[in-house]
Amino acid sequence: MLVGIDVGGTFTDGVLLAEGEVINSVKQPTDEENLKESILAVLDELIKGTDPTRIKRVVLSTTLVTNLLATGKGERTALVLIPGPGLNLQHLDLAPNSYTVEGAVDFRGRVISSIKRTQVAEVGKDIAGHGIRKVAVVGKFSQRNNSLEAEAREILMEQYPHFEVFLGSEVSGQLNFLRRAVTTYYTAMTRSTWDRFAREIQEALVQRGIGTGCDILKADGGTMPLEVSVKYPCETVFSGPAASAMGAYALTMDKRTSVVVDIGGTTSDLALILEGKPLYASKGAVIDGKYTHVRAFAVRSVALGGDSTVRWNGSEVVIGPDREGVAACFGGPRATPTDAFNLLEGGKLGRLDLSQAALERVAGEARLPVEELARQVVEKVVELLETNVKDMFKSWEQEPAYRVWEIVNRRKVSLDRAIGIGAAAEAFIPTLARRLGCEAFIHRYSPVANALGAGVARPTLSIVLHADTQRQTYSLDIGGVSGTIGSRVQLEDVKKLAREHLEQLANDRGIGHYARQSEFFLEEQFNVIRGWSTVGKLFDVGIQIAPGVIDEFKGVK
Repeated sequence: MLVGIDVGGTFTDGVLLAEGEVINSVKQPTDEENLKESILAVLDELIKGTDPTRIKRVVLSTTLVTNLLATGKGERTALVLIPGPGLNLQHLDLAPNSYTVEGAVDFRGRVISSIKRTQVAEVGKDIAGHGIRKVAVVGKFSQRNNSLEAEAREILMEQYPHFEVFLGSEVSGQLNFLRRAVTTYYTAMTRSTWDRFAREIQEALVQRGIGTGCDILKADGGTMPLEVSVKYPCETVFSGPAASAMGAYALTMDKRTSVVVDIGGTTSDLALILEGKPLYASKGAVIDGKYTHVRAFAVRSVALGGDSTVRWNGSEVVIGPDREGVAACFGGPRATPTDAFNLLEGGKLGRLDLSQAALERVAGEARLPVEELARQVVEKVVELLETNVKDMFKSWEQEPAYRVWEIVNRRKVSLDRAIGIGAAAEAFIPTLARRLGCEAFIHRYSPVANALGAGVARPTLSIVLHADTQRQTYSLDIGGVSGTIGSRVQLEDVKKLAREHLEQLANDRGIGHYARQSEFFLEEQFNVIRGWSTVGKLFDVGIQIAPGVIDEFKGVK
């Protein structure tokens, strides 16, 4: 049996799955102030009457980190940067309490300027004076050589042992200094809260007799063990939209091109599945307007949901962006798009009298028959979704995978269908699909597809290995791993080394059997020329366990 739980902004959904059948599903309101209790309440309801020893997998997608960052409730953190020459950071608003210190490493990992001990000590004094305990230290090219970062940490910890110092090279080894700085900063800000949440969830599972480990859904649609997530909490940001895309994938599992529209209570999430593969954001997830090294799907959240408040502004119907509770037909205080559809469909979703009463209040202000108001609301929702889908296509068209697809296939991408996710999908997706000129797809499991997507998503893992034969060194873009190589290695040797590291990392995370499904996505080599001679080679090789579903899941029946 598999358990998938998705914490949304409005509801927390859960599914219990066995042999491709959802044998139980639960939907309960989310308590934003206590996500752990929301998760455990759904879990208890899901497994009621079930032998817990039969549960072989539990996967969660949660908004904990997203909420921490959106509300500014993360722990106060300082950012210490070692940029080296040629980069002016004065006008960049990366983070409050930012400091720049001297020192430099070049692109091949050679230290070309040492850090100044007295300068770092002064920075530590100022950080301590502000009462800050979390410090992110990030150096340019530290993924090639992190000795300056390590030295700065040593100086800070000598003076202030209560500091918790995070190194950029240990959080992300990808190129792009600024994204690594932002990712490290947010990791430092969220780790303590996430660590506490992870321990509480693990204890709660043990108390319920569930012996299997727990996985967390990441922004890239893959999973990682809960204990590993403690080191990379930012990887869990935007796991909700990722659950939507994986839920749509799990419901279809074919090679068609689809736009995924997940209509929640407060927002609607949009994603694209291009010939059976969810489209990635090549520049990583954007947090607070800043690019990061968090690998994520190319998604957009629109402030428009089934529970968005409907108003008359004196000249036209206005929907959202706020939400004042559930739809009136379920006891909420205000008319919503869900009520408009409920009225037009004769009470198909909830109490017809409550929807009618709420809509009549708005219709009275607008001097419209209530049915006409309801039609305008539904029309407006579909129009807004259509506008956002078309606008989102302009962003998707800029993604390398999208452009490569069009070049390879010598034609423009065309939509086969619109996949509706969420309880309100049935109300709006058929009309939206007609406007987009494609099929509508709504499955009986669409209301709980996010939880299904979380439950069946398989682990993902990606590494890039950089090798320099002249310096006889190599490094990984994850975990600060580095080592030595011979001066005469070739591309195939580097690929073999990358695969060995991926397998080792996969084994360490308990997902070793998925390593055999890994694939190379990057193979580059450059000659290093001095004078008239080739003195070495640089290699960059990327290998990954790509997103998909676990081996035992063959689709829903």
